[in-house]
Amino acid sequence: MKTEITLRDPDAVYEALMDAHLGLSGEQSQLLDAQLILLLANQVGDDATVDACIRAAREGVEMPPPR
Repeated sequence: MKTEITLRDPDAVYEALMDAHLGLSGEQSQLLDAQLILLLANQVGDDATVDACIRAAREGVEMPPPR
């Protein structure tokens, strides 16, 4: 799994992603993200790599404190 930035212009990619969300409801934004994730996973084309990326992304999400 690559963790270094390999995009030529990561800021432009981030801006395009933010622009894609403009005018969408929260639910629509979640749907956009889910569809994009599945499209990108398909481009990766390797289940093990996608699984490693999912685990790495999950580790980066802070869990809320228990109630």
